[in-house]
Amino acid sequence: MTITQFRTSPDTARPTLRDAVTGLPSYVPGRRSAGTDIAALASNESHYEPLPAAAAAVAAAAGTMNRYPDSAAVELRERLASHLGVTAGEVAVGPGSVGVLQQIITGLCDAGDEVIFAWRSFEAYPILVELAGARPVRIPLNHLEGHDLDAMAAAVSERTKVILLCTPNNPTGVPISHKRIDAFLRAVRSDILLVIDEAYVEYAEAGSGPDSLALYREYPNVCILRTFSKAYGLAGLRVGYAVAAPAIAEGLRRTALPFSVSALAQKAAIASLDAGEEMEARVAVVKQERARMSEQLAAQGWKLQPSQGNFLWIRADDGLRARLIEAFDGAGILVRAYQGDGVRITVADAASNDRVLRILEAHAALKTD
Repeated sequence: MTITQFRTSPDTARPTLRDAVTGLPSYVPGRRSAGTDIAALASNESHYEPLPAAAAAVAAAAGTMNRYPDSAAVELRERLASHLGVTAGEVAVGPGSVGVLQQIITGLCDAGDEVIFAWRSFEAYPILVELAGARPVRIPLNHLEGHDLDAMAAAVSERTKVILLCTPNNPTGVPISHKRIDAFLRAVRSDILLVIDEAYVEYAEAGSGPDSLALYREYPNVCILRTFSKAYGLAGLRVGYAVAAPAIAEGLRRTALPFSVSALAQKAAIASLDAGEEMEARVAVVKQERARMSEQLAAQGWKLQPSQGNFLWIRADDGLRARLIEAFDGAGILVRAYQGDGVRITVADAASNDRVLRILEAHAALKTD
């Protein structure tokens, strides 16, 4: 058929999406705030304004927005390498840790391969896996709201390519100890990439979770995944990174969307690393508030697992969850609800946290034991 020939009957066919896309659940972000009286506690963002050094770096770089950023993010990778005690060749960056995770799954998984992760955990995990044509293998959390590593090891098959360990786990806040991950690594094949997702690592108490860099140095199949979105307060700029064996890190850089990390994000991330002490001071306040809230909730009768993130997890059936969300909404507090599981609440400033405590105190009699 040539362009000078025309159809004599209507053509009703239309382009269609892949089945893997039409069947995907939509990622549900935390609800956004509107108004000064709204407490935005649904997305685990830092409630602090950007670190002054990061804001200044963005302002200084704003005049270069007409130019493409360094697609290889060389300066940022070198700064991260120095900060972590690795080489720049072992570092890959992307638009948030979720962007780097997509590079990981794209780079390692063919159609039909398997990715194992705990559930409930980060909601993007099954979406990214299915989008790649791979198969998500969800392993239920144990009774302590943490990873069941024995069940995860038992789920390994010939098609397993990647295992994701989220520590501290989102949304439950439960970490995985160094000893448990070390034993797990000895139990699974060395050709499986073990991704230690540490989006909230800065909020964890020392020794509660793994020394991931030590594990990485001992096991070549370990990959560390981190972000600037949480403790560093750069959620709106989208920059995360992975530390992996040089061949893996190079593959991640190859699968990255060109220019996906803006020049502003790269400059802000470098400035944030240089302002580490200020970030740590802010994190210390969040930890204090987390401990205060946990103590008061325990006194109210709520049974919580100790959280090592900047959030608290309330296990609740759908009846209690609906009652809590209604109460929080009525009080102008945005929290994150998970159907069938519970409610996650970001720890923020003391005044916002006090509002949360009042709501939960009023509903303590309805709690799930």
